Amino acid sequence: MSKNYKYEMKPLFEERMRILLPDNKDFENYNKIIHTSPQSFLRCNTLKTSPNELLLHLERKGWMLSQPFPNHPEIMLVTSDIGPGELGNALEHQLGYYYIQEISSMLPVIALNPQPNDFVLDLCASPGSKTTQIAAAMQNQGTIIANDFKIDRISILVSNLERCGVTNTIVTRKDAIAFTSALSKYPLPKFDRILLDVPCSGEGTIRSSPKTLIQWNLKVIKKLSRQQKKFFAFVVKCLKKGGTLVYSTCTHAPEENEEVISFALENFPLKAETLSLPLKCRPGIREWKNDKFHKEVNKACRIYPQDNDSEGFFVSKFTLLEDIE
Repeated sequence: MSKNYKYEMKPLFEERMRILLPDNKDFENYNKIIHTSPQSFLRCNTLKTSPNELLLHLERKGWMLSQPFPNHPEIMLVTSDIGPGELGNALEHQLGYYYIQEISSMLPVIALNPQPNDFVLDLCASPGSKTTQIAAAMQNQGTIIANDFKIDRISILVSNLERCGVTNTIVTRKDAIAFTSALSKYPLPKFDRILLDVPCSGEGTIRSSPKTLIQWNLKVIKKLSRQQKKFFAFVVKCLKKGGTLVYSTCTHAPEENEEVISFALENFPLKAETLSLPLKCRPGIREWKNDKFHKEVNKACRIYPQDNDSEGFFVSKFTLLEDIE
């Protein structure tokens, strides 16, 4: 269903998107889809029920759903018309049988591939969509450290963890840089896997948050890029040799994506990994304006809404080749 709202691209934002999408038809497809509502996805919470059981239960309510990804039966697309708030107000949601989560948002954890008994850090965890997804993949075994900074965000995170029956997670309220700096200095085990899903400018979320178009600001993007590089530089010291780190954003801005991972590849003993994700991916770009990036940034995954009828996202995956002291 289309949304009729008045927000349009700022000239500089349009100019940048046309550089990223140089084919005019491709750009027009992008410009068209961002003015429509996103599809309704939910993720079965396998800590409480199975995909088959949930599907049967929701179909008895009269809902129509599909499972578009055979390798990920927990991902469900609601294909029937659902009234406003019906997904969130349903008893099954309140009981934690499913989590309302846009398909692109599920990709970082699919890339991270957490396993039972892993030691995992989710540095910017609230509201908990990815933390609960990690816990389900780990079958509530092992340990997750889920961190965020603001108390209101912590409250939402804790509420979602409790609703979804997550029992293997320690919630911390710390500044991300101070926290990872302290963790790297203590004689504690380093993490098997780290999810670095950072605060970003949100260019990929226009379909669900149209006001992003009027709030968009290049100065904010550059400020966020500096912050994201700091996050990466401190958190990578908490990863064990051979461990996996996934860096992700919900923006298209190269300053927050390829520029950040190029910085990481140039300064730390990291190997960029090739991704296999259930949505169509475009490779990371090798240059932007006057900047040239590390050759391995093309292993990252750019998700554009017109390719998948989804929100926009960016996902990259790394293996640490040697310990960092």
